[in-house]
Parts: sequence; C-alpha cells; structure tokens
Amino acid sequence: MRKEYTQFEWSPQVEEDCRRLVRLAVAEDLDRGHDWTTLALAPADATAAAHVVVRKQGVICGLEAARTTLHEMSAQAEWHPLAKDGDELKEGDFAARIAGSARDLLTAERILLNFIGRLSGIATLTRQYVSAIAGTSARIYDTRKTTPGWRRLEKYAVRCGGGNNHRGGLYDGILIKDNHLALGRQRIKGPRYKPAEAVLLARQFLAEHFAGDPRMAAMMLEVEVDTLIQLDAVLPTAPDIILLDNMKPKQLREAVFRRNLSTLPIELEASGGVNLETVRAIAETGVDRISVGALTHSAVCLDVALDWEI
Repeated sequence: MRKEYTQFEWSPQVEEDCRRLVRLAVAEDLDRGHDWTTLALAPADATAAAHVVVRKQGVICGLEAARTTLHEMSAQAEWHPLAKDGDELKEGDFAARIAGSARDLLTAERILLNFIGRLSGIATLTRQYVSAIAGTSARIYDTRKTTPGWRRLEKYAVRCGGGNNHRGGLYDGILIKDNHLALGRQRIKGPRYKPAEAVLLARQFLAEHFAGDPRMAAMMLEVEVDTLIQLDAVLPTAPDIILLDNMKPKQLREAVFRRNLSTLPIELEASGGVNLETVRAIAETGVDRISVGALTHSAVCLDVALDWEI
C-alpha cells in the first residue's frame, strides 16, 4: 500500500475551519450593525423558501459548508440538500432547498453562496484535470497554493472533484525543495546541499528525533530534482517521492524508465508547466503524480444562486 499525505474529507476539523471563516464573513458583511435593507423591508414574522440553483454545469461542493453557515449564523431555517458534495450538476439543476425566516435567509444568502461558489469552482476544475488524464496511471494532486485560512476547505473541494491532496501543511511530511538545498549550508558558508545528501540528513533527523514514535519516524519524505543526473543520485536513497521539477515529457519518460530499472517503490511526481493542454501528455509519460497549483489558485467560482419561491 502506497504512503500518502493527509487526505481531507469533511470532518470536525474542516467544519471548525468553516465556522471560523463564517464568523469572519459575518464580521465583513454586518460589522457591528445589521442588514438594514432586510430589516426595513422584511417583516419580522415573514417566511420564505428558495432553491440553490446551478447556473452553469459543474461539480457541486460546499453543501456541507452551507449547512454549517446557517448553523453558525443561528439562522431560523431548514436546509434540505438535493445533491451531495462531489455530484456533477447540469445548468438549471437544484442543489438544495432552504426555507425559514425571510430575514435570516436574506442576511445569510451571499455568505452561503460564496462558500458554495468558491468550493464548487475548485471541485469543477479538479474534475476537468482528472477527466483529462483518464485511462492513465497518473493521479492529480493539489498544492499549498491555497487561500489563507481556506486550505482544508479547498483541499476538501479537490477531493470532491476526484483529485488527491498533497501536503496539508509544513507539518505533514518532509519535502526538500530547491530553496532548502540552496540555503541549507549558508550558516557554515559551504556549498549547497546535493539532493541525495539532503535525503540522508532528513532521514537521520527523523530517526534521531522520533526514535520512540515509529509513525512520525516514517513520515512522508519527498525531494525535488531538476535534472536526470540528480535523479540518478537520489534513487539509491529511496525517498517516498521524487518531484521532477519543470521537466519536459521526454525527460519525464526517461525518469520513469530509470526509476523502473531501480525496482525501488518510489513514486515520481511531475510539477511545473501543468495546465489542461499539457496534463495528458505529462500523464502518458508514466509518472505517478501530477501536482497542479491551478486547482486552488486559479479556479473560477461556479455560478450558483438562490431562486426564490414566490
């Protein structure tokens, strides 16, 4: 069974992140005041109902966040999902129905839709990447290029779109990148670390600091290389993953060939220059993982709205 970074499903931890974001969103929208428009026009005892409608085809995500939003805002409303996070909906489909206090629904409307639109946009883009490499052995992964405060929610959305989660944070494994190699020896004014040397030092660190904790001592260990010469040097150190940075398909294919010759259970991850036009060719080289920062930093919100029942 392959080792993996933390994979984010809806959980108490993700829900608590959502609650914190809802509190911030409420502070943005209401400050220390009220929804004056709604107070002026909606009677205190008025009730209303509406459907969450998808204006453009996509993968719905954020329905759990919407439920949490209503609860956190103490909205007097009943939430009835008509789909589940991860479902693909067509233009015009209803994702949920909401009914209750008209004042509460009007006040919560934009916050609720912002969560659904943002998370659905990520899930939809992820599904496009996953579909683009269908039939290959590669898997799509996100990165840490996330919106501050939203990371667990955005990674949850990637999972709903069929993708996989790379590191949840700096706590979630060791990933030796070029900057670590470049800066690692500055304090002794020596040459930069070589990738293979850095892997051995990291493994020694884990063994010494987590001697009594086998789980932590065996945490994920990944290292970045940008040449085939570096790859050849790193392979014998047997990290869990070797990240192949900005390599062209021809180089990736050769890297896979060399990894296969080693017979070591090392996964290869392609990163850099990945978009919907290039991802298929990258996947067909035989790499195991493709990390795509665009899943979270470039996703466009899915167009969702409330259709009020009149």
